[in-house]
Amino acid sequence: MALLPGVAHEPAAAAACPLKAATEGLATGGGLEARGAVFTRPEVVDFILDLAGYTADRALHEQRLLEPSCGGGDFLLPSIDRLLRAWRAARPDASAADTLDALGDAIRAVELHHDTFLGTHAAVVARLMHEGMTAPVATLLARRWLAQGDFLLTPLQGTFDFVVGNPPYVRQELIPAPLLAEYRRRYQTMYDRADLYVPFIERSLSLLSEGGSLGFICADRWMKNRYGGPLRRLVAERFHLKIYVDMVDTPAFHAAVVAYPAITIISREAAGETRIAQRPAIERTALSTLAGLLRAPALPKTGSPVGVLERVTQGAEPWLLESSVQMRLMRRLEARLPVLEAAGCKVGIGVATGADEAFIGDFETLDVEAGRKLPLVTTRDILSGEVRWRGQGVINPFAEAGGLVDLDAYPRLRRYLEARRQVIAGRHCARKAPASWYRTIDRITPALAARPKLLIPDIKGEAHVVFEGGALYPHHNLYYVTSSDWDLRALQAVLLSAVARLFVATYSTKMRGGFLRFQAQYLRRIRIPCWVDVPAPLRSALVAAAIERDVPACNRAVFELYGLNREERAALGGNGA
Repeated sequence: MALLPGVAHEPAAAAACPLKAATEGLATGGGLEARGAVFTRPEVVDFILDLAGYTADRALHEQRLLEPSCGGGDFLLPSIDRLLRAWRAARPDASAADTLDALGDAIRAVELHHDTFLGTHAAVVARLMHEGMTAPVATLLARRWLAQGDFLLTPLQGTFDFVVGNPPYVRQELIPAPLLAEYRRRYQTMYDRADLYVPFIERSLSLLSEGGSLGFICADRWMKNRYGGPLRRLVAERFHLKIYVDMVDTPAFHAAVVAYPAITIISREAAGETRIAQRPAIERTALSTLAGLLRAPALPKTGSPVGVLERVTQGAEPWLLESSVQMRLMRRLEARLPVLEAAGCKVGIGVATGADEAFIGDFETLDVEAGRKLPLVTTRDILSGEVRWRGQGVINPFAEAGGLVDLDAYPRLRRYLEARRQVIAGRHCARKAPASWYRTIDRITPALAARPKLLIPDIKGEAHVVFEGGALYPHHNLYYVTSSDWDLRALQAVLLSAVARLFVATYSTKMRGGFLRFQAQYLRRIRIPCWVDVPAPLRSALVAAAIERDVPACNRAVFELYGLNREERAALGGNGA
């Protein structure tokens, strides 16, 4: 590996220390997925620099910019171009020595991967020489600006007026254990299943100067889900979410990504209003115009693509960033109505076995005692909107009174499980409790199969809510809703409606292609009236609409149920007619 003299590097002989060895492993190897590398389009980079205020009409040589994961220079090289334009405007006759002194502290960029770092270093030198600097000056500046190492561990001096970039999107299971433990020790936001970009944001915010701005494009999951709670609280308590741009279904990167990206501009200043834009056209002139509007002292009174929301950040609560009409409706319903489970409903998820190939099979041919298997419903059984059972079944190793059954009392079950013992006992849960090697991950309660229920797949573009009359046990790819109070057909109409979708869309993380996560945590956010408060004519209308699977009719009845006005109906896509 070639090393550049005078450039900050991670120690090469790191194998003796597990932490350094793990870092060095990522620095010298690791594909794009392991490093979380996603490359941002140049017009989007310029848009973010404009939004953050890093523009050539300012004295950029008097300020400091940090790029915490500079990769191939997507953000770094355009930032250098802006810095040089600002410097020339301020000091057109500056000497090489003056340039080196004035600009040496203006930029700091960190990159973990050795080969990428070397390529970017060379690109920076080439860019500076192209701009008229001598090779020695260009090389010295590049050495001052660039550091090779792990941003989350690399010491950095002072604070920065701008932090910009596209932090790495790396799932926890791809982070070596010693590194993950060190990240958890250092960063309060490395919580639950937080991905790597979360502590990147935390550290970047900690390095902001007073009045400084962070401009990142990254996945929006942390803004709503559980693991983003500590980071949302940090922003709410110490920073101002100035600008949010939803990049749903826009080609912001050179390659498609599964999760929705968003651009956030967060500043170290007192909290205030948040300006919002949705799905901009990825075209340079359009983005430049939008940036001007988002940063303007005042917005046009009509016709602006920019929205304004107050009080977006409230402790660790999810950020609600939809339209102002929708948010007012949400707040009104949340203030007036109980959540789903407080209105007599229960939300759950079907059984996870940990070894479906062993526990699930054709119901009729599963060779176990009759009481040791249950008919199983999966997502494939409800694709049509009604249950069309394909005949699958699941083994039930649990006793009615609790705990696992005694296999000596069920010889056919014993033979069945022993024949598949290698697969079943190899699961993590079985290795943790060898005496209970044949349990499914989730407990199976046969009474659930006998209860009428609504079945809802996790990921869908629109709500897909199917009535099941009480014969099948749900698989773990299905959420279910039961109720002791509500008529399930009427509840089905509510869950199929635009109102229910608003709740889920507001709190859910979105996926590429317009899909939402209809998970239990989001379904439980839905507000509904108590069944006793629903007038008889509306009850009948709700039930009839659900039975016919007539979504516009569901919307008409549900809009009346919630007392939506014309503006609110329009914000949800019309009046349902």
